[in-house]
Amino acid sequence: MSKSSKRIMLVAGESSGDQHAANLFLELKKRLPTVQGIGMGSKKMAQAGIELQYDSSNIGVIGVVEVIKRYGEIRHALNRMKQLLLDQRPDLLICVDYKEFNFKLAGFAKKHGIKVLFYVSPQIWAWRPGRVVKYGKVIDMMAVIFPFEVPFYEKENVSVRYVGHPSVDKVRAQRSIDDDLALYNLSADAPIIGILPGSRTDEINRMLPIMLKAAEIIQQAKPGTQFVLPQADTVSDELLQNSFQHSNIKVQAINNQFYDVVQCCDAVMTVSGTATLEIALLKVPMLVAYKLSFITYLLARVLVNIEFIGLPNIVVGKSVVQEFIQQEASPKNLAQEILHILDDNAYVESIKGDLQLVKEKIGTGGGSENMAELALEMLA
Repeated sequence: MSKSSKRIMLVAGESSGDQHAANLFLELKKRLPTVQGIGMGSKKMAQAGIELQYDSSNIGVIGVVEVIKRYGEIRHALNRMKQLLLDQRPDLLICVDYKEFNFKLAGFAKKHGIKVLFYVSPQIWAWRPGRVVKYGKVIDMMAVIFPFEVPFYEKENVSVRYVGHPSVDKVRAQRSIDDDLALYNLSADAPIIGILPGSRTDEINRMLPIMLKAAEIIQQAKPGTQFVLPQADTVSDELLQNSFQHSNIKVQAINNQFYDVVQCCDAVMTVSGTATLEIALLKVPMLVAYKLSFITYLLARVLVNIEFIGLPNIVVGKSVVQEFIQQEASPKNLAQEILHILDDNAYVESIKGDLQLVKEKIGTGGGSENMAELALEMLA
């Protein structure tokens, strides 16, 4: 590879993608110190030294109705990124998740002769498997994070590389559980329940009130239960306070220490997403709850062809942790499942045994390092 400086553009639209892109760029800089990074993302990418041209904090939404509400802003961001591609002509565009947005951007880049590496495959095995061919036309390489995704692309002759799941390496607490309990002023003698309402504004507004009502039921059944909320740095205090002020439950929000907070928990209430996999890797029992707008839910019923929404269940191929979707995601149901976990040791052991299977199924780590090597190959 030429010693002249290479420029890559990284585009992420959500909290997990922001983290993946940051980790990848830091690994790439170790191998190619002169590399320059530009693009769209949030705090983690900025901290990694990527020059952000657009802050994606406000456009990480899920669901048809939610996208329509933010359509103007999302379209503005997409136009900004297209213009940046033309102005800067990067040596490589790395699209990180955020599938619909990045699909359009990848197509634009390809049309203008810019190489495209797509990182974190859209879950095409769940949403419209036929889209594999369409993605193949707009990318040069698909980097997948689950081994079982490879055959979907190979079958359609789309260039694909299994790089490993980035969470396998980074899911580690910084301190011992005892040190964390002391630091957070938590008692080991009373249950500790984690509340994870998501990282997007819409999902927090929809799910946090339900989880707080469930917490009230749990508190009545087990007085003294402690509640903690690992707060992503993309989530503002004000957003959480909107829900906290309508609840009489005391919840300790702890910023930016996800793994340390989760390892202290006896059980966790979480929305679907990457968090479910990270909780599984920490072997903490959980339930997965999710509510979409009614229209989005109806569309999902038609388009999605998988049995589960929680990654631990998808990876293992069976119900490892309980899922509560739409009307089933009620405070009463969530509270009953958490109390079941707290009261039944045999149940907890069976969940933990299955969570160990999740770890085995997603394979080896090295996701960020493997991605950096792949990016290096494509820059050559």
